[in-house]
Amino acid sequence: MLKSRSKRMTMDRLSASSTGSNSPETKSNMVLAIECLKGSSKADEWNQNMLQTGDIVEELKIGNYLCVPSPFKSGTTGIQKLLRESYKRNETSIHVRVRRGQDEFIQLLACIVPNESSSGRKQYMLKSIDDPNYTVGFSDRTEEDCLAVQGSKSFRVETALRRAKLQDGYVGYPWEKKMQDLMPVANSSCFLSLLLLPKASDSGGAQYNDLEDTLSRANAWLAASQAHGVPIVFLNIQTESLLTKISGETASATVNAGSLSDLSNLANVSLYGFEDYHGVDIGVVRAVRLWYAPFGGELAVEIKLQETDLKLGFAISRTDEGFIYISSVIDGDEKEDAGPTPSTRSGLTYLYKEAQKASKLLIVSRVSNEKVLPWMVSSTGAIRCYDTISLSQKLSLHRHALRPILLHVFVWDPSLVSVSKIGKYNKPVTTAAPPPVMAIPPPQEIHLPQGPPQPTNDNKVHAEVASDVKVLQRDTAGEVSFRFNDFSVSTNWV
Repeated sequence: MLKSRSKRMTMDRLSASSTGSNSPETKSNMVLAIECLKGSSKADEWNQNMLQTGDIVEELKIGNYLCVPSPFKSGTTGIQKLLRESYKRNETSIHVRVRRGQDEFIQLLACIVPNESSSGRKQYMLKSIDDPNYTVGFSDRTEEDCLAVQGSKSFRVETALRRAKLQDGYVGYPWEKKMQDLMPVANSSCFLSLLLLPKASDSGGAQYNDLEDTLSRANAWLAASQAHGVPIVFLNIQTESLLTKISGETASATVNAGSLSDLSNLANVSLYGFEDYHGVDIGVVRAVRLWYAPFGGELAVEIKLQETDLKLGFAISRTDEGFIYISSVIDGDEKEDAGPTPSTRSGLTYLYKEAQKASKLLIVSRVSNEKVLPWMVSSTGAIRCYDTISLSQKLSLHRHALRPILLHVFVWDPSLVSVSKIGKYNKPVTTAAPPPVMAIPPPQEIHLPQGPPQPTNDNKVHAEVASDVKVLQRDTAGEVSFRFNDFSVSTNWV
């Protein structure tokens, strides 16, 4: 019966609107209209299915006990009283049916909540069930005003556009799984860099050479590495600020960065200072980080061992720039009764010979997935890198324990990445490809040298058999010597 009455009242109002829209009687016809208080946070900020300002309320259903059709007695005052009583009875579920235009009806399922932003007497509003960020209230308008607002679609879109705000937030991400599954070497990056600290210009470390000197040393290290046959290319270079506490002579020798006018003096200095709130002198050291990459990526070589293996079949050395490389190999096939060495079976011998043909060094970048590349240059100029003696000792322990050795080497030819195993006669055979590598093409202006690698003071591990006495040369890096436990080595082969 209530529904039939609502339908009859709606038809009467529509008939009156169509026959006498300009009459004073129509203009004074007050209706309960929707007021949009807060927009949605969803991607569909405005669409036809959401209630908007100017929509005419046709029916309210509160819970399962009350259905109120239009017209609404006392307008918004009566509706607020009805909402307040329902809220106190914990009957907050409400179903709103509105009319837009002449024959378009839209519904909203919401709940009754207090309007905390309302001034004066406590008011209530409706919060959407589907989107709690979307709230509406009620107002008294004439039907002509409502139809005018509804008639302008562009007005509603522009209003929604003005209220639209981009939302941000945090989302979870499976870092461990991605680092394990998607990287060439699990949990280890393919980004390679060298950090160069500014060189101290005095023995006390109070003054340092300028930034240009550090950049020049980075350039020289890269050029020397390429000239010696290390297959790397330049990627990027940047300054890196390191904080340190300074005092005394060092503080007085630094540039003061106390004001904006002093910034022009910091363009080429390697150390500047400032004073914090507690009066402590803080120094900022401007180091240089050089980013580089192997010409053709990194290639994994697995060396599997057998009980009959007496040697691994290769020797390692280190360049002046701190790179570990395969300096020589032996082929077991050269001896009548000897089988192929582990280096031959794994393909390391083939890669070494190919590197020699291309006038490149076979650089070892990782041992058991651990990087063995140079990573820092101290303020004294010493390059921090890995020791060849301890590395040879670790590789020998692998042989005694019959544990496979996983090496990664720099590739100078990207086509070699598809060759992961070498046959008996030193010819590549088709096998499963190695893990994907980060192959970065070199810039066109960079040309790797084609000449043969020049002999350098590469700190090669020597163990010469002149008699029964075995002698090891001292392995140093800059001014700091490595210290080792005493052990004997019969040859320079591991």
